[in-house]
Amino acid sequence: MERVRKHFGVHHISSFGSFVSVSAIIAFGIFSFFYGAEAYSAIFEIKISLAKSQNVSPGDPIEINFSSAMIPVDYEKEIKISPGEKVRFQWDKSNKKLSIAPENFWEPGVEYKIFLPEGRSALLTKALSREIVFSVSDYPKVESVTPADGAEDVVLGAEDPITVELDKSADKFYIKFSLDPESELAYQINEDRTQFKLLPKEYMREGTNHKLSVFAKYWEESDESFKKVYESSFETRPPLPVEWEKDFDLRLEQAKKYTRPQIENGKYIDVNLGTQIMTTFENGRLLGAYLISSGKRGMDTPKGRHAIFNKTPRAWSKTYGLYMPYWMAIVPGGKFGIHELPEWPGGYKEGANHLGIPVSHGCMRLGVGPAKTIYEWSDIGTPVVVY
Repeated sequence: MERVRKHFGVHHISSFGSFVSVSAIIAFGIFSFFYGAEAYSAIFEIKISLAKSQNVSPGDPIEINFSSAMIPVDYEKEIKISPGEKVRFQWDKSNKKLSIAPENFWEPGVEYKIFLPEGRSALLTKALSREIVFSVSDYPKVESVTPADGAEDVVLGAEDPITVELDKSADKFYIKFSLDPESELAYQINEDRTQFKLLPKEYMREGTNHKLSVFAKYWEESDESFKKVYESSFETRPPLPVEWEKDFDLRLEQAKKYTRPQIENGKYIDVNLGTQIMTTFENGRLLGAYLISSGKRGMDTPKGRHAIFNKTPRAWSKTYGLYMPYWMAIVPGGKFGIHELPEWPGGYKEGANHLGIPVSHGCMRLGVGPAKTIYEWSDIGTPVVVY
């Protein structure tokens, strides 16, 4: 019996020892599991990427991809966004993708930062904290405007409308224009929405300063959200004077300011018989203004559209026995033309004090200097408009 007791005692003691050993092994195993998980997570971190690294539209969500399924509970509560914005979070079914969408819109042209906290995946791998940066597409910017800011003597028409060029397409944006004094505008937009042509539907007052304003908004925003992105001004051409100055120097300045081109392309000579002033234009731009002496009553200079038919630096008139320097015929037969003050064979020039007064026999006389300038500038075929 004692042997049996001893045997059982020993057996009992051995069993207890085995129990202690097994318990220690289990405890060590649990510790090893968690330690191994920590070691595993330290080695195998969750990879995070932004679905769109380029500029995003104001209404687009930001999609963040995780390489492992995340535990979303409490994770999104720690996400911070700067500048502050109210957002909505949405995970996909696998919890590998998180969409962050603004409740309204991301502010155009603003750079945002998303601070992602440290998190865990379903496999207890670690997602380190991270900062993600993205930019929101800005409003389209005005690249150029015609007429330019500060332009004067502006005349708008179907061929010369207000033209606004943008630096990029206005896709997903609304562009609004305002003209002050207020005027209803007709619009024409090119296919890629980068160019807008505008023309007032009503008559624009002459000699008036007009302010052009350009506004933009994201297409889903309210009309109250329009933001001014450009402003310029221009002045329409002043009206013709009711009375022309009697002083010829002042009258020439008036002519330079008020004469409108009747031909927009190429060279042409403009003759106003009422003011006795000849102006030269090239591609719609006034180059110079000069006093003339046109035909007196009964020997009037012919009105209408003519052209330079021939030219010679020193023509001789058999009819009057005079030289006509810098001659340019404006009719085929050569009866009428443009020339410098007539010159007698002895060298006397007649009529310098007559410039500005119609006293010729139908030709248009120019003073010494201007006649040579216009002669050298004009070509055969250059139009001459007389009115």
